[in-house]
This record gives sequence, C-alpha cells and structure tokens, in this order.
Amino acid sequence: MDNWFKTTLLMAAILALFMVMGGMLGGQSGMLMALVFGGGMNIFAYWNSDKMVLKMYNAHQVDARSAPELYGMVEELARNAGLPMPKVYVIDEDQPNAFATGRNPENAAVAATTGIMRVLSYRELRGVMAHELAHVQHRDILISTISATMAGAISALANLAMFFGGRDSNGNSMNPIARIALALLAPLAASVIQMAISRSREFEADAGGARISGDPAALADALLKIESFARGIPLHTAESHPATAQMMIINPLHGGGLQDLFRTHPRTEERVARLRSMGFPRQN
Repeated sequence: MDNWFKTTLLMAAILALFMVMGGMLGGQSGMLMALVFGGGMNIFAYWNSDKMVLKMYNAHQVDARSAPELYGMVEELARNAGLPMPKVYVIDEDQPNAFATGRNPENAAVAATTGIMRVLSYRELRGVMAHELAHVQHRDILISTISATMAGAISALANLAMFFGGRDSNGNSMNPIARIALALLAPLAASVIQMAISRSREFEADAGGARISGDPAALADALLKIESFARGIPLHTAESHPATAQMMIINPLHGGGLQDLFRTHPRTEERVARLRSMGFPRQN
C-alpha cells in the first residue's frame, strides 16, 4: 500500500508538471487546457498505451504453435503466479531485453526480443519472464506505460514551447533563454519522476519473479548476461523513444555522461546481490 501511495504521488507530480508546461505555453487558460488534456491522455493511455508500445516496437503476437517454448514457459509461470495467461509477443531486435505491459492482469502482455531468446539459456529466460509476470502481478505495468506516455507528451510540449514561444504567469511572452531552459528542464524533470517510479518497482519485481520461478540465481545470471550484451547492441526504438526505457528489464539506452546520473533502473550489481542472498530452492 505504501508503494502504491508513493506511485500515486509521483504520477500526480507528472500531471502537475504537465499543467506547469501548459501554463508556460498559454497562461491560466493553457494550464486548464493542460489539465483537461492530461486527464484525457491518462484515460486514453489506460485503454491504449499497451497497444501503442507494442506497435512502436513492431512486436508480433505468438502462440503455442509459433513459439512453443516461450509460450509454454509463460503459461507455466503464469500458473505458478496464479495469473491469467497473458498475451505473448516477440520483438525482432538483436539487443536482449524484455518488458510487460497492459492495464491489468486480465489484459496483460509480455514481450521478449529475439536477441534475449538467443543469448539466454532456458533457465535464465524463465527467470526473466517470471520477473515480467511479477510486474503484472504487482500491477506495475499500467503505471510504467502511462508514465512513459505522459513523459513523451511533456517532451513534445517542451519542444513546442522552444520553437513557438510561451507565456509566463502574467501572460507575457517568455524570453528565448526561458524557452530554452523550459525545453531542457521539463523533460529532465519528467525523467527523474519516471526514474523514481521505476527503481523501487524493479527490486520488487526481481523478488517477485524469484518467488514465481523458484530460482533467484537464474534471474541473477540472466541480468548479468543481458547487461553485458546490451552494452554493445543498440535497441533503436528505445533510443528514438527514451521514455519507454524504464519498461525494460535492463536499461536499453547507450548514452553516457549525464545520462548515467539519471538511471531508470537500479544498478545490476545490487539487483544480483539481492537475488543471490535469497537462495531458496526451486519450486519445480
């Protein structure tokens, strides 16, 4: 419950930032429009954000006939977790990665790249898919997808403010320096809020995934291997849409420098250490 309260506050902060952007673009009327638009976006994202993200990554749905090993694995893990069977998708990308999306456990989907299926052993991939199902079980997937949608919209508003101007609290036109600062700082603030949402939930999904699979060491091994390969293989869709990076099991972005200060995921070493400390036997 405490985690949900924190997440609600963080989502409210994203909506408030959206309103501030609206106010800077159009004064009080702009703030009101942003509030209405932001609320409408949340409703739209509730019903459609999963489809948008899956389409963005050109994911294609698979079943027991087209991908028997992956589908059967997810089916077994969903049964372990007491979850409805989610839809299963494959993304034709070389970078090893995976994510879950959907508005609730009854309308969830898990997606894995072709790269992760090549790189990981069956046991390691099983640990990863258990992690994604833990996100479904904890109902993280709606929050992460909506926050990605809202963060992308904030970036778009910031670009509008930079190129077409904006207004301060008195309704006067903003000066060029203020517009540039707005265009740079607003998306950064949205990223920091996303980071706060994502980090705490990754630790919980690791622990939940370990319980679902009964094999915390498998997920620990998988995380190390994914990070090692992902460093040298770009995920082009994530680079084009960085707001979606926090949905992945490992950060797919390759930026260095300042980007490393705003990590969307906890450090892999810490995640692995926590998993190895669990050490309970496999359930199956």
